[in-house]
Amino acid sequence: MELPILPYNDILKGTDGFSESNVLGKGRYGTVYKGTLENQAIAIAVKVFNVQQSGSYKSFQAECEALRRVRHRCLLKIITCCSSINHQGEDFRALVFEFMANGSLDGWIHPNLDRQNGQGALSLSQRLDIAVDIVDALDYLHNGCQPSIIHCDLKPSNILLNQDMRARVGDFGIARVLDEATSKNPLNSSSTLGIRGSIGYIAPEYGEGLAVSTCGDMFSLGITLLEMFTAKRPTDDMFKDGISLHGYAEAALPDEVMEIADSNLWLHDEASNRNDTRHIARSRQCLFAIIQLGVLCSKHLPSERLSIRDATAEMHAIRDKYFSSQ
Repeated sequence: MELPILPYNDILKGTDGFSESNVLGKGRYGTVYKGTLENQAIAIAVKVFNVQQSGSYKSFQAECEALRRVRHRCLLKIITCCSSINHQGEDFRALVFEFMANGSLDGWIHPNLDRQNGQGALSLSQRLDIAVDIVDALDYLHNGCQPSIIHCDLKPSNILLNQDMRARVGDFGIARVLDEATSKNPLNSSSTLGIRGSIGYIAPEYGEGLAVSTCGDMFSLGITLLEMFTAKRPTDDMFKDGISLHGYAEAALPDEVMEIADSNLWLHDEASNRNDTRHIARSRQCLFAIIQLGVLCSKHLPSERLSIRDATAEMHAIRDKYFSSQ
């Protein structure tokens, strides 16, 4: 898939001259603006790369390379790109995506820290649907693409929610397309020069110089699942002196999962459900399964982690069982 090229002036106009009031977020390599495409009258998100930032061109190339290969309902849809010269005669690079009305998953898990759109809390049912979307996206990247694509930076702030509260995995700025040899054996070694991820979500073996692999994404997935249902960031102040989010969750299995669950999970429960022993038991069983899945995906050793195929099957089973028993 070759991306159509959008002129610089169209992006300038569509974002009101890159107005500060249209900023949706800022990242390592650039800024994301809300805008519109005048000829199509549709809302867009424009990721403008900071060309002064070291590594931004490589990130732009990596994202273009990954996104032109993929098409899946659970991945953020790219509309077009722009590689041009701005009015100051400087290089300009941007990617244009579909606009996600409900912002990032991070803002919903931690609503007190980031109240996008005055949002409230996510229910257990909503989180289960979102988790299924995330594993489906990762399964597609690892198994539905030839060669496989490693996301390398899976975390709640890179997972966006549409109008219907369904998830789209985005930000492929440090994604890697595996060569065939590495795809066949994800534990094979290849260059990891310049590998970057996010503290708390990056697989421990990357810090030890091991290769980028599907196993690394599985670690990030496990941590993301644990954060989704406990509302604890892996970088929380409580995780120090050898205590981690993985260890905290593992220690709660099997009997204390309700104690570590995000209390906002129950805000949507009707008063009758809160005292319904069957509902409480069903919720406990569901949380046990999801916390256990997050722990199995985020094992320290890559070889001990679940594969995305197994994790996807388990996640679907957890959601379907919870919904069928309602």
